[in-house]
Amino acid sequence: MTIKIGDRLPETSFKIMTADGPGQTSTGDVFGGKKVVLFAVPGAFTPTCHNNHLPGFLENLDVLKSKGVDTVAVTSVNDVFVMDAWAKATGADGKIVFLADGSADFAKAIGLELDASAGGLGIRSQRYSMIVEDGKVTALNVEGSPGEASVSGAVGIINQL
Repeated sequence: MTIKIGDRLPETSFKIMTADGPGQTSTGDVFGGKKVVLFAVPGAFTPTCHNNHLPGFLENLDVLKSKGVDTVAVTSVNDVFVMDAWAKATGADGKIVFLADGSADFAKAIGLELDASAGGLGIRSQRYSMIVEDGKVTALNVEGSPGEASVSGAVGIINQL
C-alpha cells in the first residue's frame, strides 16, 4: 500500500554518516516533533537527481526554513558512503540530512519503491517529495517518471507550505 496524505510514516531506520563514521537513525528521530521536507531520488549522482532535484532544495533552503521547516532531508537507495560523498560533492553536507536507505526498507515500507532492474539499477526509490509534520504526511508529490523532477521539486513544496 502506498503512503498517502494523513498517514503516519512507518518506523524504519536509515544509515547516516556521523563524525565517528556510519551510524543509524530512525524515522522517529528524524521526523518526530518536527516539520520536515523529505525528498527522494532514484540514485545519488544520477543526472536528474544531481543536476536538478537536489540543487533546487539546496538553493531554496533559506526559503524553506523561513516557512517553518525544521529539517530538509533526502533519501535514496544508496549506501551511506555514497550518500556521504554526494553530500560533500554538492556542498549540501551539514545543510541537508542525507538518509541512506541501502536495502530500500523505507521505500518499500511506504510503497514507493521502483524496480529499475531493467536498467541495471535494481530496486530503487521513486522520485517524490513530502512534507511531514511530527511523523504525519501532510503533502505528497510523486513524479510520474523517474527522469522528471517537476512536481516533486523545491518550488512545488514551497507553494505547499
